[in-house]
Amino acid sequence: MEREAFDLAIVGGGLAGGLTALAVTQRRPDLSLALIEAGESFGGNHRWSWFEGDIGAAGEALLAPFEKTVWTGGNDVHFPAHSRRLAADYRSLDSRDFDAALRRELPQSAIFAGCRAREIGGDGVRLEDGEHVQAKAVIDCRDAGPSPHLTGGWQVFLGQTLRTDAPHGIDRPVIMDATVAQPGAYRFIYLLPLGKHEIFVEDTYYADSPVLDADLLRKRIANYAADRGWRTEVMHEEAGVLPVITGGDFKAYRASLERPGVALAGARGGFTHPLTSYTMPIAVRNALAIADMAHLPGPALANAVAARATRHWADTAYYRLLAKMLFDAAEPSKRYTIFERFYRLPEPLIERFYAARSTPADKARILSGKPPVKIGRAIRAILGKGAPLVHMERR
Repeated sequence: MEREAFDLAIVGGGLAGGLTALAVTQRRPDLSLALIEAGESFGGNHRWSWFEGDIGAAGEALLAPFEKTVWTGGNDVHFPAHSRRLAADYRSLDSRDFDAALRRELPQSAIFAGCRAREIGGDGVRLEDGEHVQAKAVIDCRDAGPSPHLTGGWQVFLGQTLRTDAPHGIDRPVIMDATVAQPGAYRFIYLLPLGKHEIFVEDTYYADSPVLDADLLRKRIANYAADRGWRTEVMHEEAGVLPVITGGDFKAYRASLERPGVALAGARGGFTHPLTSYTMPIAVRNALAIADMAHLPGPALANAVAARATRHWADTAYYRLLAKMLFDAAEPSKRYTIFERFYRLPEPLIERFYAARSTPADKARILSGKPPVKIGRAIRAILGKGAPLVHMERR
């Protein structure tokens, strides 16, 4: 005997799905929902970060239940020819705290962790064990995966939480330390001091290939720590490969994933920052918007979310253009110069850029002055088709 239908089923308990479930619970407690996640915990194995002011008052209220790391005193960036301290304070959320808060805040009946979806339709979700979770509306927030309909490059990263035997001496986040070697990609180290003896160190690459060589990145993190005189113990590790989108046929991409009456959200629905993969501000805005529409019948909700996705794709065209210049116009070992130049610009512009809220004046300012790439290569990049986002690989 099947249980009574939920008002809403959300498939995928990552950042987008989890925040949407929480927003619906906060704003529409009269609606029943199911949050269905294939893994044993919500959020997977990730860390999400954002700048203070990126998410607004409503976003702060949405994130209030989560235990976060908060830094004051600004943040730093380092490049071979330029270092800078910016004033914006920083926030970070570990997926383990994300999981704990969702389990505490959502109704017990909403928790479907360790439940992989086998089939998704407008009337509900069939799980691998055969159970059918009936729902009046369904949102698919699973990972996007590679697609031949989109073009671009890859952001490859491995991060470790390290415990140091003596104070590490880093007192504020370092968003980019690009003074490291540039081995055929834009490489930088990302640092988050979690305590006097604890620091998160991530080795990140804007690379043409999606290959993640975990052993190599572990060695490079160990060398980076040793160069600073840190004697360390690895406490935790995460890794990933994310698409950096330069273009493509968005309509065809969505058509390859759509199911009648099912809304597509999160990265699967195209709600990303094409260049930075900086997801928190976009995920928050989308979760709040979907919560306000959660009362709609399934097909109407799917159409409304699709309309938001189409607008988001159009609104982020500028960032895809910049990503195309990064991958197709800049020499791989010189890609850092684009970011080095960018971080000389006014700080409010930088903040709006990361939140995907650049003004027309911002966009003109970023492209003004002497370009960091050769004009001929830039023209060929703009006219070129780009590489399809396929063939993810890890070793």
